[in-house]
Amino acid sequence: MKVLAFNGSPNKEGNTWHAISMVTAELEKENIASEIIHVGNKSIRGCTACGQCQKNKNEQCVQSGDEVNEWIQKMKHADGIIFGSPVHYAAIAGTMKSFMDRAFYVTGVNDGMLRHKVGAAVVAVRRSGGVPTFDQLNNFINYSEMLIPTSNYWNVIHGARPGEVLQDEEGMQIMRVLGKNMAWLMKLVENGKGAVAEPERESKIYMNFIR
Repeated sequence: MKVLAFNGSPNKEGNTWHAISMVTAELEKENIASEIIHVGNKSIRGCTACGQCQKNKNEQCVQSGDEVNEWIQKMKHADGIIFGSPVHYAAIAGTMKSFMDRAFYVTGVNDGMLRHKVGAAVVAVRRSGGVPTFDQLNNFINYSEMLIPTSNYWNVIHGARPGEVLQDEEGMQIMRVLGKNMAWLMKLVENGKGAVAEPERESKIYMNFIR
């Protein structure tokens, strides 16, 4: 099994990276491989709502010139995915949000490519805005019918300068517990394949309340 982790921070090895690494360290103890992809330092345009991914259904965004389509295919073949972001004005970092908007649109309209994969969100913050950012990341995971492992608190760790999160003892425990629970949930999913039938996927119903 393999977990793919996305680091949405502009800093390659800042506090978001440290948070993700705490989770993947627990996964690797359970023989689950991991790969961290640095998203936050890339130039990624947001979704233009062109609808071509829904029309083409070829598992690709029509925009080119970045690595979003490559990452979508990596997500397709991963068993679990971690989405990590710093906090920018109590929200997901801009580049990370642009990537997720496009990737989740593509995966959603292509037969729910992420459905029943295990997905987790982690947030690194200096002071405030961690929980709103955590909620925003979870909105993507929830909408995709992914399976969410829990920890013993919200998945937020505190620190300003790179590495300061290593002083947040509670935050580090949160990440450790998340990693352990994520590994356990992934094993349950893997061992349940063929033994427990998955519920049939329903076609999405869209309602517009303006008539």
